[in-house]
Amino acid sequence: MEDFTNNTILISDLPKFEEVQLQSIQPAYFKVILINIGIVFTLLGIGLGMLSFFKSDFFPNRVWLLIGTAYVIALVISFLFSRLSFKYKKFAFREHDAIYKSGVISQTTTIVPYKRIQHVALHQGLFSRYFGLASLELFTAGGSSTDLEINGLTLEEAQRYKIWIIQKIDALIEETEEESSINLNIQDEI
Repeated sequence: MEDFTNNTILISDLPKFEEVQLQSIQPAYFKVILINIGIVFTLLGIGLGMLSFFKSDFFPNRVWLLIGTAYVIALVISFLFSRLSFKYKKFAFREHDAIYKSGVISQTTTIVPYKRIQHVALHQGLFSRYFGLASLELFTAGGSSTDLEINGLTLEEAQRYKIWIIQKIDALIEETEEESSINLNIQDEI
């Protein structure tokens, strides 16, 4: 017990994740976002168009005009919000953790230590595959969903990061097992 210490840590002594140089995601990923927005608004437009064609008396003409105006405004806002949101999506891989930052109105920074990662997955959607992009998903212990998902990486980048993280996890497991066996040997000697 002589080696035990429990010193106070000042906030100023803690590492500052805000100073980490974050990387932007691939510009081609914005095209994937635009395609997804386009599909949603096209389906919505088709639905509204069919409703107005088959049930023209469902709403008065003024209401249809308001619906059309709201549709255009929602499309413009979705585009602008997606563009702003895209600019704020950034990531970094450090020696001991992965960082992902996103958000326009409320910015969220997620930091996942490699010690907590249980599973790493690589995902490619239909449109992402077309543009040669992929998502890297990190799952931690106790979570049933993705704890960190970095979209908009090139497939090659995502594969390299996945292999690197798995190697980091393997090294951490080996280190933990060595420490456990040393502790068991010390307890056996006592």
